[in-house]
Amino acid sequence: MLKNNHLYKKVSSYEGNYGEVKKVLLLYSGGLDTSVMLKWIQDQYKAEVYTLTLDLGQQHDNLEAIRQKAVRFGAKKALVWNVKDEFAESYLSLAIKANASYQGNYHLSTPIGRALMAVKTVEAAKKLEVETIAHGCTGKGNDQVRLEGYILTHDPKIKIIAPVREWSMDRSEEIKYAQKNKIPIPSSIDFPYSVDDNMWGMTWEGGEVEIPSEIPQLEKFLTTYTLASKAPDKEEVIVLEFENGLPVSLNGKKYKLADLVQKLNVIVGKHGVGVVHLLEDRLVGLKTRGVYEMPAAAVIIAAHKDLEKYVSTRKLNQLKSELDIKWGYLCYGALWFDPVMKAINCFNEEVNKKVIGKVTVRLYKGQATIVALESPYALDYASFSNSDGFAFNTNCSAGFIEIYSLQMRLSNQKQIK
Repeated sequence: MLKNNHLYKKVSSYEGNYGEVKKVLLLYSGGLDTSVMLKWIQDQYKAEVYTLTLDLGQQHDNLEAIRQKAVRFGAKKALVWNVKDEFAESYLSLAIKANASYQGNYHLSTPIGRALMAVKTVEAAKKLEVETIAHGCTGKGNDQVRLEGYILTHDPKIKIIAPVREWSMDRSEEIKYAQKNKIPIPSSIDFPYSVDDNMWGMTWEGGEVEIPSEIPQLEKFLTTYTLASKAPDKEEVIVLEFENGLPVSLNGKKYKLADLVQKLNVIVGKHGVGVVHLLEDRLVGLKTRGVYEMPAAAVIIAAHKDLEKYVSTRKLNQLKSELDIKWGYLCYGALWFDPVMKAINCFNEEVNKKVIGKVTVRLYKGQATIVALESPYALDYASFSNSDGFAFNTNCSAGFIEIYSLQMRLSNQKQIK
């Protein structure tokens, strides 16, 4: 029997202890960590294990195969819940209106997914009358903070165990443990990568991806869509139509949000768009690098941001961009359910009432370029033509310049004197 890591001491009141845990609900993705811990929990805690797998529109996973594997390796009951529409309409909608990103072009697919995951896990635990929840997050990552904080926000009495924090195995030892126990896993010594997958993005870690001085071998793991180097040598133009800040149609055809995102993933992914290499700051103080595959998210956020900018005033655009950065840090930083997020979301809702119109996007060899915008709420624009229909009085320009630059000019004159 594998021994647990005796260097790890449980100090928080919500952590489940040996001898006390009888029934466990495991958040089960079917990846390396959760596949191993399904058996590990049974062996170490002598507890019944139930599994919950959420359908968030995963772009690569076979959820039925994952459910069957959970049952085969000892799960008393394996639940798979379809939450795609709720994820899109109640979570991704907020992200789109916030132009969701963190420290670059990471559009926060995993942090957003964790918020819904925590809510549904608490709901499932109550239905199954399970007092303990287990997850596959590591002791060095962000997701332990998100999941445990969110779970406790919705049920302060629940107990939580995090086997990866407890056991003494590294990734290669986990792989050997799985092989010894004949547990099928997507990772191997030669394929050390892991992915978190939902309709908004696939986030890759492991192997050389985590070593900033090494070049990620994309052809080894980015196999769902086309690499930019192998994308068609012919551009494709698509049109997204927005209403109240959300995309409602693609190329003239209406879709509900979840379906639009998933359809757009295929179209955009064919052109290698949405692959991001990002070195970021984790919550626990470590630097980390990931490779993120986000075809639909990259295009929707870019289109939304330009359309929003087109219909908003300069002052509003400035404030909105500042709050968008704050929103991204709060989302990434495990504070989805903090009142400050609700306040910013209310602001975003007001701003997006006029984010209505069409955005034309050109896709080509890994690039998505916004090439045309139209909106009934568009503010007037500068044109070299005199026939733009707007009576701009250029006679006022010199007076504006004189007043606008007054303090700058006075300050410099004082310095000269």
